Amino acid sequence: MILARERFGKAIDASVFPGAQGGPLAHIIAAKAVCLQEVMEPGFVGYQKRVVANAKALAAALIEEGFHVTSGGTDTHLMLVDVFRQGVRGKDAELALHQAHITTNKNTIPFDTNPPLNPSGIRLGSPAVTTRGLREAEMRQVGAWIAEVLRSPSEPTVIEGVKRRVLEMAERFPLYSWKLQPSGVAR
Repeated sequence: MILARERFGKAIDASVFPGAQGGPLAHIIAAKAVCLQEVMEPGFVGYQKRVVANAKALAAALIEEGFHVTSGGTDTHLMLVDVFRQGVRGKDAELALHQAHITTNKNTIPFDTNPPLNPSGIRLGSPAVTTRGLREAEMRQVGAWIAEVLRSPSEPTVIEGVKRRVLEMAERFPLYSWKLQPSGVAR
């Protein structure tokens, strides 16, 4: 979405349509409307601050565990982690963490010597778990679990142990907690 003064409208339209932008798609328009509505909510700034605080806590936990966060930490909602320094490739890290129910993406890192389809890093972010209600203490725990899996990515017992703890945490922070009644039963 581009927000600009009216005088720039024709130039912007000519530069993005039809090449970079297709026709108006109703689901995309609706998603943008919902996004703009959420941004206007009073709690949005607080939520964004929690997202960044959670990402910082996760990055710090990984650094404490001996992993290299490529930027030395983070000031945003995400980070790149060099897992190759620990002898793991990004694709293997992604798979092992997925088996432990921790979602990540393999990702190239700056000056990566490995191929893009099996790079040296992974990308981690905090918005989804922040939405579930996790805070900095939980993010530090998640960082420890990530380190545990990546130290033994081929060990099913390690992966299963972390998976069990991840599922227990997920139970404490359900996706749709706003739909639960006080009794814990979904409406």
